[in-house]
Amino acid sequence: MCCRRWCQFADKFPQVRLKLLEANPPQIAAMLANGQADIGFATETLAEAPGLRSIPVYDWQHVAIVPPAHPLAKLQTTPGKLTLKDLARNPIITYETTFAGRSKIDAAFADAEIEPSIVLEAVDADVIKTYVLLGMGVGIIAGVAADLTRDNLAVLPCGHLFGKNTTRLAVKHGAYLRGFVYSFIELLAPGWDKRKLEEAFA
Repeated sequence: MCCRRWCQFADKFPQVRLKLLEANPPQIAAMLANGQADIGFATETLAEAPGLRSIPVYDWQHVAIVPPAHPLAKLQTTPGKLTLKDLARNPIITYETTFAGRSKIDAAFADAEIEPSIVLEAVDADVIKTYVLLGMGVGIIAGVAADLTRDNLAVLPCGHLFGKNTTRLAVKHGAYLRGFVYSFIELLAPGWDKRKLEEAFA
């Protein structure tokens, strides 16, 4: 959630204490089911989790990240040319198996009968970026986590290799959502007003 939206919510509901927790998708689903959280975000699990209702929030694709001097960096200027074999020639640093579309990465390599050398798995894109900059391998992260103005990295789109992912927002089915929860969701998912949300969560 960007700082601007956080501030908008805080200004509108100064009496509400907003707490954000990082967890893997199964843990997020469990927290929702147990009433420990009002809403959850994840790319995997939430749409299929029993007892939850979810809506799509945004679509995204993976990118590969390498230091500017890396041999693959030259492919940055030719989108779509990067191949699975190119990636597999290098150690790979990417997400832990339940995070951020990792299942699509694994499936793409398996379908091509290529076994990648995944040397590090993380739950956070910044951790992956750090080890890429240290020269440990090629990173594969969510495109939304790549900041061209801040990261000193070459970014290579991988949508043609791993497809599209959808991040979803979920709530517990039948849970009573207070007005400020609907307002929070509307800030994060423009176009989903209270009426549409009630219909989707019914």
